[in-house]
Amino acid sequence: MRDKLWALFLTFLKINLLTSSGPASAGLLYSEAVEKLLTREEFIEAVGYSSVLPGSDALQLAMFVGYRVGGIPGALIACLGAVLPPTVIMLVAAAILTRLRGEAWIGSFVKGLAPALAALLLITAYNLVAESGATQLWSPLLLGAISLLAIVVLKVPPTLVVLAAGLVGIVWFR
Repeated sequence: MRDKLWALFLTFLKINLLTSSGPASAGLLYSEAVEKLLTREEFIEAVGYSSVLPGSDALQLAMFVGYRVGGIPGALIACLGAVLPPTVIMLVAAAILTRLRGEAWIGSFVKGLAPALAALLLITAYNLVAESGATQLWSPLLLGAISLLAIVVLKVPPTLVVLAAGLVGIVWFR
C-alpha cells in the first residue's frame, strides 16, 4: 500500500509541475496512471465526475483517483501532490515580490500592467458577448454599463452585481 501511495504522490506532483491543469493534465494523467494505478474505465469515470462537479477539475481528479487507488489516505496524498507545486510557486513569487516591493520599477511595472489587463478583460468580455449569439449587441453592453455603474458609483459588492446580472440575463436573454 505504501508503494501505491508514493506512486500517487509522485504522479500528481509530476503532473502539476509539468502542466497548468485542464486537458493537458488529464492527458498526462492518462499516460501516467492508466494500467498502472487504475483501469481505463476508472479513468474515464474519474474525468467524467471531475468535470461535472463544481471546483477545480485537477483537484477533483486527483482526489477521485487517489480515493480509488488508496481510499481516504490515497485521496489526501494525491491532493497533496496536486496542491504542492502551485503552492510552492506562489510562495516563492510572493517572497520575491515582497523583497522587491520598495523598488521604483515595480510600481512602474504595475502601472503599465494595469491598462494591459483592463484591455485584455475588455477583449474577453467582447468575445464572450460575440460568442453568446446575442443578435443585438446593445443589450449586453447596456447590462455591462449598468453593472459598472453599480460597482463604481453605488459601491455595490461585485459578487452581488455578478449574481444580479446573471439573474437579469436569465430573464432578458431568453
